[in-house]
Amino acid sequence: MSEQVAESFRLMLVAGEESGDAHAAALARALREAEPGARFELFGSTGAAMARAGVESVVREEDLAITGLVEIARALPRFWAAYRALKRAAVERRPDAVVLVDWPDFNLALARALRRRGLRVIYYISPQLWAWRSHRVRQVRRDVDLLLTILPFEREWYAARGVEHVEFVGHPLAGSVTPRLTREEFCARHNLNPSRPIVALLPGSRRKEFERILPVMLDAAALISWRDNPEVQFVVALASRRSPAEVDDLTKWRCVGSGMPNVLRVVEGEAREALAAADAAAVCSGTATLEAALTGTPLVVVYKESALNWQTLGRLIEVEHYGLVNLVAGYRLAPELMQDDFTGDTLARELTALLDPEKNRDVRARLREAAARLGEGGASRRAAEAVLAALRRWKEERTGG
Repeated sequence: MSEQVAESFRLMLVAGEESGDAHAAALARALREAEPGARFELFGSTGAAMARAGVESVVREEDLAITGLVEIARALPRFWAAYRALKRAAVERRPDAVVLVDWPDFNLALARALRRRGLRVIYYISPQLWAWRSHRVRQVRRDVDLLLTILPFEREWYAARGVEHVEFVGHPLAGSVTPRLTREEFCARHNLNPSRPIVALLPGSRRKEFERILPVMLDAAALISWRDNPEVQFVVALASRRSPAEVDDLTKWRCVGSGMPNVLRVVEGEAREALAAADAAAVCSGTATLEAALTGTPLVVVYKESALNWQTLGRLIEVEHYGLVNLVAGYRLAPELMQDDFTGDTLARELTALLDPEKNRDVRARLREAAARLGEGGASRRAAEAVLAALRRWKEERTGG
């Protein structure tokens, strides 16, 4: 009797930013867990997390994670080289499907090229076209075979615009944002007093946004320390791409006693722990606002771009709220300070208001309600199941089974 041949799947995964790398890595692990007896050949545009999850690198995502018109213009040769390398790998290796993860400007262009060559395209972490450039939904209808959404309102938005194969799988962060330390443990590790207020500062992962946002956050921290409440302690929680040396570079000119808060700590790899330990937080607009919601930490959503980028790209934004936490909630749950509204003084006032005990309790209760809308966890598993079901369906269609 011959041995049964193991089922095999060949997939190209493409991510271009740190968050996409994490979500794609979780999907790769979930695929193997869903079918432990199958053979998976996974390759594509990878970051460190995908590499650890066993995805072969054709392009490194850390070489492509930039933002802004000027930065993109300078990096165009790298983008073009990555685009050609991925297209060539897909055409030569003929994966069962290409799984595109977020990163819409690059991935929608790649989807068009690969769909024309007869490849199946799955889009995970669907493009946020409801926020800006909604006309690109035509590209999704034409070039994407299966769209997997992670925000509760996205499925209906896409379906209403003629995208037929859409599934809501829940947000990958739901059920997974679990701090490794209690407040007391975090404070002991970083020489903080757990009986005094703590404010977490999350200035973003991209270098340019970090350089624009952190100085304003530190201005607010200094104002609170020297004007509003000297008891407040501040923690700068760095994303994996940022280093304490960069914080030092941005604070060299500040004088202790006038330009810096009384207590300031810088932590690496502990953003969730810092949020969970904090009484309030200032968070760069993006996925981290959802992490704050899932830890129940009252927050202010902030963002600052170059004047050129804001004037050019900001005009294209079509939604009422910038912060993901507010979009999920459906109303302005967290204050938003964007561009010119984002100053040390305005941020200091909003954070001080959130430290009021009664307001703090109310916001925490409403954050729990918003977080519940993201699902109960298991998004990566549901996404893997949807991918595998689609692959088997398409295989049956090819073989006539």
